[in-house]
Amino acid sequence: MHRFLDLTLNGVSSGMIYAAVALALVLIWRATRIVNFAQGAMLMFTTFIASWAIDRTGSYVVGFVVALAAGLVIGAIAERVLVRPVEGGPPLNAVIVTLGLLVLLEALAGMIWGNIPRSFPPAFTIRGFDVGGSRLLFSPFDLFTVGAVLVVAVGLGLFFTRTNLGLRLRASAFDPEVSRLLGVRVSRMLTLGWALAAAAGSLAGVLVAPAVELGPTNFDVVLVYGFTAAVLGGLDSPTGAVTGGVVLGLVLSYVSGYESSALVPLASLVLLIAVLMVRPGGLFSHAAARRV
Repeated sequence: MHRFLDLTLNGVSSGMIYAAVALALVLIWRATRIVNFAQGAMLMFTTFIASWAIDRTGSYVVGFVVALAAGLVIGAIAERVLVRPVEGGPPLNAVIVTLGLLVLLEALAGMIWGNIPRSFPPAFTIRGFDVGGSRLLFSPFDLFTVGAVLVVAVGLGLFFTRTNLGLRLRASAFDPEVSRLLGVRVSRMLTLGWALAAAAGSLAGVLVAPAVELGPTNFDVVLVYGFTAAVLGGLDSPTGAVTGGVVLGLVLSYVSGYESSALVPLASLVLLIAVLMVRPGGLFSHAAARRV
């Protein structure tokens, strides 16, 4: 029973990190209808910037804020300089651009900071809580991770459904021509969507870095699991992103704990295929529009 509890808590904390990456993917998808395959490299780059800020100031809070700010800037620049020229073309063009950005950022990070993985400090201790004389596989830092991702998920949900700016973002993604006729500055909305998504990805970077160490290609697997979580929940749903992340985290934790860590990638693939066969749009996808 104690082992099951430890695996469950570990799955929740890991799943929340996947959920943070999934939220970033959902944000860009809702704002621009583009899947950003460079998200892992972007959050890696901002985490390197956060590490640099922490080394210079000795303050985790400063590094945390710098990471989010760097995400906003990098996301806005990526949309303005790289994505905007291909936004009106075939969807494959945007995919190729994001893959190119992935390679560029990983190469640039290697040239600036080197390819040797380095440690990254957690916000709080990673020593598990003591409960009834037993130490749980769940620490104050894990609690911080869960709380931070939940706050972001709730904030995004309210932003897209309860604010005029969020509604304009969604309208710009679904029908940019009509949005322009209604007075919406579509180009600004698309830039804002990328900036917010990159900031959300930066949060995932500083949360996962203490566990995987910081290196130019170390976050690639996190992007894969984050993308899986986003597809499981539905690419249009922040709630689905969190749910998909937690479900994926629990499944992978149980498989690793009871079977073998070597089966974790296979378990992720099987779960993804199973959900897509039953509900192709994801667990929280909206009902298909009625044909006239």
